[in-house]
Amino acid sequence: MISPQDQIQATLASLCRVFEDALVGVYLHGSAAMSELRPQSDIDLLVIIERPMTAAQRDLLLGFLLGTSGSHPAPPGGPRCLDIMVMLTSQLDTLQYPARAEFVYGEWLRPAFESGAPSTPICDPDITLVVAQAKHEARTLFGSSARVRLPAISFDQVRRAMRDALPSLVAGLDGDTRNVLLTLARMWRTVATGEFVSKDAAAAWAIAHMPVQEADTLARARAAYLGASDDAWATQSTAARRAAMFLLQRVADDDMASTQ
Repeated sequence: MISPQDQIQATLASLCRVFEDALVGVYLHGSAAMSELRPQSDIDLLVIIERPMTAAQRDLLLGFLLGTSGSHPAPPGGPRCLDIMVMLTSQLDTLQYPARAEFVYGEWLRPAFESGAPSTPICDPDITLVVAQAKHEARTLFGSSARVRLPAISFDQVRRAMRDALPSLVAGLDGDTRNVLLTLARMWRTVATGEFVSKDAAAAWAIAHMPVQEADTLARARAAYLGASDDAWATQSTAARRAAMFLLQRVADDDMASTQ
């Protein structure tokens, strides 16, 4: 059995070995920083370095992550899924849209990496959202405070990133139902209130503002996230799509209202 704290410390030690004096900051964000880790919470780390990664560094870091990141869904007592994003100081100091990351690892990428796909820099609206959230919520593991080191991102840009991220998010509904529903709920809460909150807190808020059937489906996703029910959706695909479309429309409607 490995504890989340042990896994975080092992990952931090590996990052220090891989990047040495180029390592500028390591920030824990997501559920681990905003509230307590839930049974299916990933360990989310934002890493800042001052020089582009070499091929050797990419191979070392990817080898470590493939060997230590837990499978999805995480088994009780087993290692958790690691979600790692590496950014350059120059990418943050002159932040473009969508933001660019030097390296990204998540369990959804494991099949491609294990098949030999290279890790490459990527530009994506999700990266903008990660930086915006981390600015407000992250816990510093190495380097200066996230509130000092990370750039401020306007709410207009947060809304734009959410709009641009919606199509690919919803496209993953069938394979990642729980996470998609909870992420849509969190987007709705953010666009409606301007606040970043945890997935379960956002879902609790959204459930109170939804029709009964759609609310029951989101409640099921929240319960699975909290470890209170199973995460099986094979017989719930129609209900899940109905709830996703409701949440998608609410995000779009509240986004439009906030721009008027």
